[in-house]
Amino acid sequence: MFLNEHQSKRLFEEAGIETPQGIMTDSAGIEGCLPPFDAPWFVKAQVLAGGRGKAGGVRRADDLAGLRDVAKDILGMRIGGHAVPFVRIEPATAIARECYVSFMVSRKRRELLFTASGSGGVEVESGQGALVRAVPLTGEMPEHVIRSAFFCTGVGREHWAGFREFVLRLHGAVRDYGLLLAEVNPLVLTGDGRWLALDGKVEVDDNVVDIRPDLLRFHTPEHLAPEENAAREAGLSYVELKGWVGLLVNGAGLAMATMDLLNFSGLAAANFMDLGGAADVPRMRRALELLFGNPQVRVVCVNLFGGIVSCAAVAGALVEALGDGRAAKPVVVRMDGFEAAEGRQLLERRAHPDVHVARDIDHALDLLRHLRPADAPDIVFTPGTEKPVPRIHGGAAGTRRGTPHLGKGARVLVQGITGRSAQLHTRLMLDYGTNIVAGVTPFKGGQVTQGVPVYDSVHEACRQHDIDATILFVPAAFAADSLLEAVAEGIPWAVCITEGIPQKDMLRALRVARGARTRIIGPNTPGIIVPGACKVGIMPGNVFSPGPLAVFSRSGTLTYEAAARLSAAGIGQSLCAGVGGDPYIGSDFVSLCELVRDDEATQGVLVLGEVGGTAEEELAAWVRETAFPKPVVSFVAGRTAPPGRRLGHAGAILDEADGGIAGKVRALCDAGIAVCPDLGSLPAAVRQALR
Repeated sequence: MFLNEHQSKRLFEEAGIETPQGIMTDSAGIEGCLPPFDAPWFVKAQVLAGGRGKAGGVRRADDLAGLRDVAKDILGMRIGGHAVPFVRIEPATAIARECYVSFMVSRKRRELLFTASGSGGVEVESGQGALVRAVPLTGEMPEHVIRSAFFCTGVGREHWAGFREFVLRLHGAVRDYGLLLAEVNPLVLTGDGRWLALDGKVEVDDNVVDIRPDLLRFHTPEHLAPEENAAREAGLSYVELKGWVGLLVNGAGLAMATMDLLNFSGLAAANFMDLGGAADVPRMRRALELLFGNPQVRVVCVNLFGGIVSCAAVAGALVEALGDGRAAKPVVVRMDGFEAAEGRQLLERRAHPDVHVARDIDHALDLLRHLRPADAPDIVFTPGTEKPVPRIHGGAAGTRRGTPHLGKGARVLVQGITGRSAQLHTRLMLDYGTNIVAGVTPFKGGQVTQGVPVYDSVHEACRQHDIDATILFVPAAFAADSLLEAVAEGIPWAVCITEGIPQKDMLRALRVARGARTRIIGPNTPGIIVPGACKVGIMPGNVFSPGPLAVFSRSGTLTYEAAARLSAAGIGQSLCAGVGGDPYIGSDFVSLCELVRDDEATQGVLVLGEVGGTAEEELAAWVRETAFPKPVVSFVAGRTAPPGRRLGHAGAILDEADGGIAGKVRALCDAGIAVCPDLGSLPAAVRQALR
């Protein structure tokens, strides 16, 4: 959750950080606006975009008439493509020195970074001699780091105490409010010797906001489109795009892949929408209301892959949400996976005049082309044509080594076993043949659920049973600590299903677990499965089949879709694991490929990546440098994603500074890894690679 300057300063003030006086107003309030402080004033655009000063969004006014004229001009601007809904008005400040200070959770370095510079303002990026240090996520700031930062400012010793207090309070705000970014640019030393946050930029971890909804007091809904605000309230992941096909999909990875398929097929997507796993009637109705109410959407495309979610149940919810009358817009529905045939039959029996049931995704594309309005905008996306370079594989595969293999009879523990979701998936894992020997829920020890004994702690369960793997269904606020509980007992595998864990909590847990015996999968993962032998996760076991291909993925629904297509083509899987959709995860593509490097059951690897982060680039570099002995095929979802927007997964944010999607695909191809343009091409590419 990004905060504008005004809300950032409100948060700073709560944390004891001094900021200028200021008021925020909009177009309706500017005529009657009378600042409670003397002129001259500065009028500052409140918009979630950089470069306000260069764009003319920060201007001085010396009297009320000038103030109102300047404010009206700024409120009519667009900066970085965003309308300006508010301005903040502040008194002028007597500045003796401008500096820069920030704290940022770095995804690349997996640390909290503290940066300080003796220069500030709009050109701070070009400043020389900035101090950058990794600092603790919890606890106090190291004194020597604060001292080094102070000497960067170039001011006298008499200002040391105030600077030290400022840095300690800003670090405290990062810790106490769950901030991923707290930037003060400029931090100024005033003429009377005070350290003042003259500007502020703050990002609050959305996962922390979910746990602490009181932080929504800093949210400014006016910065988002009405559809995005409505989707947020309904628990839907939604991003507005520029096309005309409204998109409704279950699962972020599949939603990204569908968005790409539409865009590359000349059927430009009007939005990204992840329905998630709760495809009930209220959520389906809200999703349709959003799409039907958006004038940009001309046709709705529903793409569902039933895993744990039943396509028949979703079809029933869709029928009920549409009701008996005509739909506002045509709806094309493609279903596959669990109870897809039953779902299609239900829709066909209902015979709603505005619902078009597709046999498969290609049929869905044909239906969308037929329904395309004559005045639909033409938005062209060109897929890359990169070809993998020839690669010489390394030595021959041998026998599995390292982390114990999860096969038939592997003994599994379920943490949080008495919760509703854990109960469901415990039963499904047992039905698959997984050997679940124990469960843990604090203060519920002594119970038995589905024939599985429950203990109060992981320690107690491990005293009574030998455990090969644990799976966590623990609320986000407690999941990182529960993961460390498993690490402390040395359990070989820990699969963390939980999503929404605060990023700093996960970073801390991964740091503590570094070098431990436990291999962590996730968080925000569908789990891991050895088809026909053992399932430790929430994936639908029926789409997987035993075979020679390892599948490693950042997305649950993409894993299911790919496995179903491969199985239907007669290509089975040796091991499938979801690395997780969060920015900070345990096992990544590299470590899992290393796991199967010498596995005689694995003859090749399929990697299902997505936009954001550098996981795919890191894999490419490792494959090239280590002469990985097995062929690798890949697919990357979100290739048509808009920069800077989060697409469902917390880690799925396109950052062009890291080379963007073109750099990701190029790195894979340069390593000799085949990149499939769409999911339909996976079976042929894998079959070719396995020859």
